[in-house]
Amino acid sequence: MKTVFSKIIDRELPAYIVWEDEEVISFLPKANFMNKGHILVVPKVQVDHIFDLDDELYHKLWSVAKLLAEPLKELTKAKRIGIGVEGFSVPHVHIHLTPLFNQSELDPHRNVFWSLEEREEFIEDMKKLIKEAKK
Repeated sequence: MKTVFSKIIDRELPAYIVWEDEEVISFLPKANFMNKGHILVVPKVQVDHIFDLDDELYHKLWSVAKLLAEPLKELTKAKRIGIGVEGFSVPHVHIHLTPLFNQSELDPHRNVFWSLEEREEFIEDMKKLIKEAKK
């Protein structure tokens, strides 16, 4: 059965896509933002547990997370970028990258409102910074 992430990957559901290539995609969660700028990094293959990924894709996933972290930190002016891997909400491997300003903010039950306009502006700015980071 397809997960919501697989439906996003297959363009059956809309998403605010931050970055993608043939193997990995990054997008905003649909809701439940720990902070503005919270993004997900997801392999395009549907696998439930991160340690079930083959070594190549496992390392690729973390490489993409690293690529996105610095532009995300710059754009949001965060002190740190927090990382979370859990998979309880969607049984499809995903890494949470969350801008953090203090240590109490990395809580998956935290909800910060983020308007559609703010999300769209964020996506455009993030794509520009990612292009610069890849140079």
